[in-house]
Amino acid sequence: MDAVLARMRALDQRLPAHDGVAVFNRVYLTVTETLHHRLEGGHFPHPRRAEQLTVRFADRYLTAVEAATAGRRTPACWRPLFQYRRHPGVRPLQYALAGINAHIGHDLALAVVATCRAMDCSPGALEGDFDQVGDTLVALEERIREDLMPGPDLLQIADPLTHLVGAWSLERARDGAWAGARLLWNLRGLPDLAEEFAESLDAGVGLVSRCLLTPTG
Repeated sequence: MDAVLARMRALDQRLPAHDGVAVFNRVYLTVTETLHHRLEGGHFPHPRRAEQLTVRFADRYLTAVEAATAGRRTPACWRPLFQYRRHPGVRPLQYALAGINAHIGHDLALAVVATCRAMDCSPGALEGDFDQVGDTLVALEERIREDLMPGPDLLQIADPLTHLVGAWSLERARDGAWAGARLLWNLRGLPDLAEEFAESLDAGVGLVSRCLLTPTG
């Protein structure tokens, strides 16, 4: 966890404040610090498994950022954020939600499967820790929306941003991630089919992120 936090803090120092990746990174750094405190406070049923899940989860995002920085191919779910990170018509809340969508919708399912392989357990053994991570994210989502949503004088009911952010749900994304993880685990004996499903999941989540980044400013 310390190494993951150090990488996020270094990224926060390096990126311009208004960069879309920087916006998401600040949000995710807050989430990861909260999870770190909860781990140290004994809030997880199986701390070692929870830490493995949290670290593998975060590493997928950090690896994607490093690939984009180096000009290498990134997962489809992250490409919209990297492509639109400096668009003048995209608002900070959109960057935050697009990053959360990519990370929860795609990365979380793969992180659960990777943790199960490493810890030699089934997804069922991680369900309590998965729920704790998800509950932490849901609790922070409202604050994220409040902090990044334009004030009422700037945001009218007809504003496209109102419809964009209202159409996406972190809880539904979390439920989808859990279903995806269980399906990938059950397909582990069929690697070709598992890879096909993972690619389809990646592309579908990327499409949602692209919609969330529709310029509205």
